[in-house]
Amino acid sequence: FRNNTEYQYMVGGQWVAHPGGEIGYRVNITDADDPVARGIGDFDIRTEQYYMHVDPNVKVLATTTFTGEADNWIDKAVMPVAWKKYYGQGRVFYLSVGHSPGTFEVPEVWVMLTRGIRWASGSKYLPKEEWIRPVYGGR
Repeated sequence: FRNNTEYQYMVGGQWVAHPGGEIGYRVNITDADDPVARGIGDFDIRTEQYYMHVDPNVKVLATTTFTGEADNWIDKAVMPVAWKKYYGQGRVFYLSVGHSPGTFEVPEVWVMLTRGIRWASGSKYLPKEEWIRPVYGGR
């Protein structure tokens, strides 16, 4: 789907690379007040750390920071790991971790995944959450 713009709009981003392959890294919860991430603390994981192109209208729930060990040009780059968004009348939840089945044995991953699925499968008749803001504050 890399060349399908509509798919990218729906998902909210596109994978670019996973420098270093499966590596250990930290996932930082950025919106602990959101029901999908509530009660989940930052955690360490071993899987592919995705470098992404991301739609600015997603609500980021968790991020990771690259060390530059695999590629120095991405040193200190912060990338979303989990987000949610609306698409038409639907809801989309995205979680980048999970290259191998063992990833889902990490309690934080399992909780976030199941909550995200519940949120995404919620009724289209519920009021939309308001988080979308302009990327730039200009006129």
